[in-house]
Amino acid sequence: MSSEEPGLELGESLQRVADLKFALYHRPLHPELFRIHHSRHIERASYQADIWVIGLSHVLTVQSAGRCVAEVTTDDLEVLPQNGLVTHFQFRGERDHMEEFDDGMRYILSTQVERMNQNLFHASHRDLLNYGSNRGILVTFNEWAGENELVPFSFIDFEARDREFHVQAFHSFPADYTIIKTQSIVEVGGRLAPIRRNGQRRAL
Repeated sequence: MSSEEPGLELGESLQRVADLKFALYHRPLHPELFRIHHSRHIERASYQADIWVIGLSHVLTVQSAGRCVAEVTTDDLEVLPQNGLVTHFQFRGERDHMEEFDDGMRYILSTQVERMNQNLFHASHRDLLNYGSNRGILVTFNEWAGENELVPFSFIDFEARDREFHVQAFHSFPADYTIIKTQSIVEVGGRLAPIRRNGQRRAL
């Protein structure tokens, strides 16, 4: 059952690695669907982008001249709308995806679920915390740390180019010695004009 009513907030409680899913939308999503722990708004001449940290997951929205692409990592797709949903899948191993839209936008994604031994996880966890303390968005969740466990966190790094927005996200799950990584590129391109009589388009 899908819903866009407020009050159904994703990111309110600790997510589990086994439950995390990815969804891509060709539309913006309402912020009241989520428990947003941190947000960042970025503007460039050709687009604007919003990053929301929703626990150990995130929402990325890029809008340009009335066009929109939104990616979501979440543990519950049922409360999200079906309207505008392009694709979705469960996080497993490594996966790549590319989507080219008729309106000129292009979306490129790589994902990885990296399960480690304890020593390697502790080192990766430490390195990402140190790196994230000086750039991007780092949100720690001390209230979700188990006894004698490292603190779960979300770290999102981004680069805003003239017509491309690049994002790397790292969600750390100490109880599972696992980090979920996503790397996304949204290319806004040029907005396409209506089809001419000869069947060709031109970029505006």
